[in-house]
Amino acid sequence: MADFNKIVVCGVGLIGGSFALALKQAAATGEITGMGRSRATLDEAQRLGVIDHCGADWRAAMSDADLVLLAMPVGQMEVVMRHLEPHLEPQTLLTDAGSTKQDVIAAARRVLGDKIDQFVPGHPIAGAEKSGVAAARSDLYRGKRVVLTPLPENSPAAVARVRLAWQSCGAQVSELAAAAHDQIFAAVSHLPHLLAFALVHEFAGRENSEQLFALAAGGFRDFTRIASSHPEMWRDICIANRAALIRELDAYQAELLRTRVLLASADGAALEAMFGVARARRDAWLDAQLPPGE
Repeated sequence: MADFNKIVVCGVGLIGGSFALALKQAAATGEITGMGRSRATLDEAQRLGVIDHCGADWRAAMSDADLVLLAMPVGQMEVVMRHLEPHLEPQTLLTDAGSTKQDVIAAARRVLGDKIDQFVPGHPIAGAEKSGVAAARSDLYRGKRVVLTPLPENSPAAVARVRLAWQSCGAQVSELAAAAHDQIFAAVSHLPHLLAFALVHEFAGRENSEQLFALAAGGFRDFTRIASSHPEMWRDICIANRAALIRELDAYQAELLRTRVLLASADGAALEAMFGVARARRDAWLDAQLPPGE
């Protein structure tokens, strides 16, 4: 018997679509209904077998639902919550896949009121530079991390149910406080995306832009891969977490200035030492990602 009778996914793109496919593959749900801004996207998702039904309206979509995943850009969360809140039944849990948590939680508190205990915030640490339902994969979350940021109002049973959904996708689930989450991901996720976008944008504005891109190879491709990510989604993330992101950007600018001083003074020994520390730390991090025995 499936763990969830009915799941609603709002935002059937890479993240929401992969969640749906993974749950289907695990036989963890009886049916999945999709909701979203574009009927064409929902029709494509149904054609691809990602969802079973296209939701016509929130009342019908939410009827008898066990779990709702909000997988749209974080800037749209509050508006969507306002649409679904009148139809949020007592047994239905609500979670999200937003890359920022404090802003989404604040929106949920404004909208849900005494139903806030039904909202268990989350963030899957998985994705790809390509977006849209056609990019969705059933194995996107396999072995990847999902961070939940439970609220004081959440019951242990509610958190366990949301945890089960992500574990059914093959994810490793952990918990963090929302503020700690936003500080950490400003450093390890939001800053790298901002830098990749900025570098490509700077090159795109140069007079010799075409020549630069024509001659760019593996290093440029690897460094800027995430600049192919969804612009709307990353606009919302950067604005929502801007205070923490500005602190990280300031720290990075200070490191760049120190590096510039070493370069200007042709201090090869110091540059090599810096590169060595960075390589060793990154290699250790990569080794820690490998499954045992590999």
